[in-house]
Amino acid sequence: MGNFHHPDISWEDHTTRYMQSRRFLQNIDDNFLMKMVEEPMRRSMLLDLVLTNEEGLIEDVKVRGSRSCSDCEMVEFRILCGGSRAISRITASDFRRANFNLFKELLRGIPWVRALEGGGVQEIWSLLKHPFLHAQDLCIPLSNKSSKGGRRFAWMSKELLAELRRKRLWKLGQATWEE
Repeated sequence: MGNFHHPDISWEDHTTRYMQSRRFLQNIDDNFLMKMVEEPMRRSMLLDLVLTNEEGLIEDVKVRGSRSCSDCEMVEFRILCGGSRAISRITASDFRRANFNLFKELLRGIPWVRALEGGGVQEIWSLLKHPFLHAQDLCIPLSNKSSKGGRRFAWMSKELLAELRRKRLWKLGQATWEE
């Protein structure tokens, strides 16, 4: 959380004018972060953000008045935490049960020619992103996957862990390139 000071970001359509702000938005997307503050605070700009990668971790986000002569407003929120360590549960798309025929039909309704002409990559993505994600939500069910006690990610297999150990040994000079 904090003041990230990117006044050029348009949060409604997820666009910006400057490269630094574009990298900031890309970082938010790459790390699956969700913006919890919705109200503009300073001169009707949304600069102070509370970001989380876990739904339900932050609640009761409120923008309060400013203190003394500052033009900053206070953001108040609650962080929910449990008393014991829970097994992490990951929700993932279940492509085996997906309805790809419906998915194709929904995507066929997008005016592709109009959407793809003219604009840059960011503009085109902002036009296509919402219909695509909506079709994905409707056609691809989610299933719960759980990692082993939160010690490793569900996608990290035993084979991948073994390869990472070999790479670490090679970097430390304890194994040859061939090994």
